[in-house]
Amino acid sequence: MPSPYTAAFSLQHLSTERAEDFWRVTDSVARERRYLAFLEIPQAASAEYARSQLASQAPHLLLLDGEQVVGWCDVTPNRLPIYQHGGTLGMGLLPRYRGMGLGGWLMENTLRLAEKRGFRRLELTVHEDNLNAIKLYEKHGFLLEGRKRRAITIDGRCLDVLMMARLTPHESR
Repeated sequence: MPSPYTAAFSLQHLSTERAEDFWRVTDSVARERRYLAFLEIPQAASAEYARSQLASQAPHLLLLDGEQVVGWCDVTPNRLPIYQHGGTLGMGLLPRYRGMGLGGWLMENTLRLAEKRGFRRLELTVHEDNLNAIKLYEKHGFLLEGRKRRAITIDGRCLDVLMMARLTPHESR
């Protein structure tokens, strides 16, 4: 999938060969201690997650700058039968790639892929102070469904976590 921004950027599906690169990027974002539910990501846990994503053919795109993985957007399918029409969206970019419109391009392609694969509901959680992410999610059809008050504590700071969801256009009311 060529980028509308520059030929240097491209999207690639997660593959066994790129699983370690995916781990490096997710662990780097986690160690920023600001955006993810994890403060670090063990390589073995990431490898197991990648295997699970590949086995279920889940929507999972990597953002590349040349040959370097610099971000991701994925959907983790819900496993319980009554929730199998949905999944949980996750994404992140390395700091120097934020604010360039690449996250929106990455998300748009992941959402399109999720719809093709039959996902009718996508949900996510976001820290209340991540205003750029909240704006991005709203721009792509995610609506606020709830707030978990003082749900997380990172380095002594308590934050609310927002729960957002998006229904595919034909599912919306």
